[in-house]
Order: sequence, then structure tokens, then C-alpha cells
Amino acid sequence: MSALSILYLVLPFPLLFALHEAEEIMVQRRWLSTHRNALNGKFPRLRPLIDHLSRLTTPAFALAAAEEWFILLAATCYVLVGGSYALPLWSALFIAFAFHQLVHIAQAVAVRGYVPGLVTSLLLLPYSALGLQSIWLVMSGWELLFWGIAGVAFMAINLRFAHCLGMKMSTKLSNKTHKGNNYEFTLKSRQAGL
Repeated sequence: MSALSILYLVLPFPLLFALHEAEEIMVQRRWLSTHRNALNGKFPRLRPLIDHLSRLTTPAFALAAAEEWFILLAATCYVLVGGSYALPLWSALFIAFAFHQLVHIAQAVAVRGYVPGLVTSLLLLPYSALGLQSIWLVMSGWELLFWGIAGVAFMAINLRFAHCLGMKMSTKLSNKTHKGNNYEFTLKSRQAGL
């Protein structure tokens, strides 16, 4: 990969990913609480996924996004130091990110409105198109297909792991909140002489 490609394509990737995830983190919880019933009615097969995402707190969702971001940052650093298979590994993650953007756009079409991540997905389409074109120039069609499938598969597996990590955090936060509320209730009851 040329120095120019690294400058305009590789280096901005973690920052642009973080921008995209920030949009999702900021609106995901509120958007899901507003649209959950409509989504479950319109897409009954997706009810388990919708219910799962509804249980993720904002900090838990942010933790899941941070885990993914660290992987992208490590891949970017690996490209900068010229590691073995750095280009295919980074390309696999980039293709998965471009696919992720298309998923947000397809979701918006399916619900006929805004979904978390849509704005940055639309804004980053030119960057993704440029990135995919640049990858196409240095890989054969079969390599592109292989690394694209590998990247999307890794994304799916890692997304499940990241969400499990986030769900554990949600559960811990929920337990602490309930314990804290019980303590406060007990303390207030004692003060009131109950």
C-alpha cells in the first residue's frame, strides 16, 4: 500500500469508525425505546435481537464499540509498522465496515426512516467507495472476495462477543443500581422510623 493510501485511507479509519459509533451510542437507547414495539410488530422474527439490543445500556453499548475500535486501531498500527499480511487483514476489517454501513442504509429503507448510524453511514459512503476501489486495485477478485467474507464473518463473531461483554456490564450496572436503591430505601426507612 502506498504512503499516500496510508495517509488518506488507513490513518483516518479509526477516527471515522469512532465518529460512526458515536452516532450510534448517542441515539441507540432512546431510539430503540421509542421504536421497539413498532419494530417487534413489523419484524417479529427479529424480536430476540431487538429485545437484546433494548437491554444494552448506553455505557454497555459504548464498551462494545470501544472493543471494536481497539481492534481497528491495532490493525491500523499493524499496517503502519508493515506487518505480515497487514494489508489483507486491514482490508478485511475495512470491507466489513463498508458492509456495516450498507446494513444501516438497508435498515433505514426497511423501517422507512432514521436508524442509529444512518447519518454517518451516508456521509462515509464516498470514503468507503474510495477505500474499496483502492483495495480492488491491489487485490485480485478472489482475494477481495475471500478477505471480504473473512472480514464480515469476523465482524459478526466479534459483534456477538462485544455485545456479550456489554450485556455483562449492563447486568453489573443494573445489580449495583438495585443494590444501591435498596440501601437508600433501607437508610431512608430507618431515618423515618419505619
